[in-house]
Amino acid sequence: MRTITEFPHKVREIENLWIPLANGERMAARMWLPDGADAKPVPAIIKYIPYRKRDFTRQGDDIMFRYFAGHGYACVRVDMRGSGDSDGLIQDEYAQQELDDGKAAIAWIAAQPWCTGNVGMMGLSWSGFNALQVAALRPPALKAIITWCSTDDRYADDMHMIGGCRLNDDLDWGTSYFNLVHMPPDPEIAGPGWRQTWQRRLDNAFFPPAQWMQHQRRDAFWKHASVCEDFDAIQCAVFTCGGWTDGYSNAIFRLLKNLKVPRLGLVGPWAHNYGHMGNPGPAIGFLQEALRWWDQWLKGTDTGIMNEPMLRAYMQEGVPPKALYASCPGRWVGEPVWPSPRIKPKTLFLNEPGTLDTRAKTERRRDLLSLQTVGLAAGEWCSYGTGGTGPQFPGDQRADDGGSLVFQTDVLTKPVEILGAPVVHLDLAVDRPLAFVAVRLNDVYPDGSVSRATYGVLNLTHRESHEHPTPLVPGKRYKIRVQLNDIGYSFGVGHRVRVSVSTTYWPMVWPSPEPVTLSLFTGASRLELPVRPRRAADTRIRFREAEGGPAMAKTQLADPSFAYICNRDPATGRVEITTLESGGRWRVDDTGVELSRDHAERLAIDEHDPLACATEVTKSASVKRGDWDVRVEATSKLKATRDTWLLSGEVKVFERGQLVFTKTYDNPTKRDLA
Repeated sequence: MRTITEFPHKVREIENLWIPLANGERMAARMWLPDGADAKPVPAIIKYIPYRKRDFTRQGDDIMFRYFAGHGYACVRVDMRGSGDSDGLIQDEYAQQELDDGKAAIAWIAAQPWCTGNVGMMGLSWSGFNALQVAALRPPALKAIITWCSTDDRYADDMHMIGGCRLNDDLDWGTSYFNLVHMPPDPEIAGPGWRQTWQRRLDNAFFPPAQWMQHQRRDAFWKHASVCEDFDAIQCAVFTCGGWTDGYSNAIFRLLKNLKVPRLGLVGPWAHNYGHMGNPGPAIGFLQEALRWWDQWLKGTDTGIMNEPMLRAYMQEGVPPKALYASCPGRWVGEPVWPSPRIKPKTLFLNEPGTLDTRAKTERRRDLLSLQTVGLAAGEWCSYGTGGTGPQFPGDQRADDGGSLVFQTDVLTKPVEILGAPVVHLDLAVDRPLAFVAVRLNDVYPDGSVSRATYGVLNLTHRESHEHPTPLVPGKRYKIRVQLNDIGYSFGVGHRVRVSVSTTYWPMVWPSPEPVTLSLFTGASRLELPVRPRRAADTRIRFREAEGGPAMAKTQLADPSFAYICNRDPATGRVEITTLESGGRWRVDDTGVELSRDHAERLAIDEHDPLACATEVTKSASVKRGDWDVRVEATSKLKATRDTWLLSGEVKVFERGQLVFTKTYDNPTKRDLA
């Protein structure tokens, strides 16, 4: 990424300003303001998140908001109530308080003398979520949003559940949040009362995974703040973006389909990061695209961005069958509208002996009992692409295919390109009342290596509804529809298209309570591929070189380190995975704050016993400047019996190396058809 230091506007940075709330509490904000805005107001852009504006997110904020401010925007980065340097108490993610406070912040910003009254909202992940959610409240000043790596459906498409199955990411992210709610404000910002603010946080903190565990179905808890409940509530322009190796790309396609406002979609090869950071590459000049968007909707300038295809997507060509890679081969394609009438389903039947054919053959029954370790090549549900957290991307699928039912085409004589969501219709029976299926769409290379193009997972008790699941009748045949994740993928000449079906997918997905034997009826099961014809206009889709504003100045005090160990005991079939990651230690030169962040995760299972599954995650973070020296260590553990989730947590808070606060949680919860 190219660093830009000269801009049309000089920028004044305000380390902290206070946004008042109705109850007298305040939210802390950092601002980048173009010189002269007090006399000649400018539009504003807000990012609203609990991830500590003054330290842990400072570098990314500087790169983005110094850039936007240099092009004539007031940029306001707000710590949510109860987080960072703000007053009050944080509640669960996306609580009504959060959304109402976001609406109030927009109104306050719009009324300031340096603002024209036009406001945009943007963010990635949490701040991408609440950009959509606050937009649904229709603040009058909010004219447009940019939402990255977000979702419209908090139950079906978030880090907690996938297809009604529990994700291990739920505990990973939940432990990060558990750590966050115990962190203190900065005394230089919060003032002499910082310790009282912090103590109130400690006294009222909670164990987030326990709250989420109480809601295993798609109930009112998850419907709240899921904008898919009423797409029409959003009335401002929406730019929705993400990456194929992230966990949140599906929402882009639903938002384009269901919103009625002006909208654009962008999806690249990236993990959980912005396109100008572009990992895996290629990175693009996303901040230039964002400026075109903001100028269009906040300044009223026709930038031509609405003449771009509604969807611009990266067509992956020959994705490496590797758990980590720096860049993905491919090209950009575009569709003027979504869904595209040009894209038609191509049906291939799952036939004997393990073939994918355009015609159904005689029905046959095939049985499968997957080992509990099928899924070791899955990578992370939500990958970050940084190279420091183990095999994030799906690796070579051959080992997982060995524990699956596999069906594949003949060698391709011409490319097959797909864009959208493949769907697999399975005619099946199982021998247990609780079971799930994992379905992968794979690319078989001429040398025999196998890359995963996309996948889907479905809890079979949720076959008709996530809200009202029902047990299976062992031995009964069911017709099951499994929609895979949306994808842009080109299967090359000499390759084969493969479908792989298993009843386990660990460690991404928590296993069923008992081993499951699946009976799949070939000839009656089929794959539908969203085949996309090439479009000559695709060659006109271009992006500029990635660029951004200057990052914060920092001094590295200790280097990062990383270890990933996967052990299998061949005598017992037990598999244990240990991940140890240290972010090192660094100092923010502007503020003098020293920071560290560490992660430890331990996963275990027995190849034949799902009840041996166990996860333990520890997250540690510290802030230090002189006598202000705090470290928070949070740990979450999850095991299960046949009927009960055994969830526990512990937090330890240290000040100047001395333990000053600790609390443990023990939250057994009945398994609800999971």
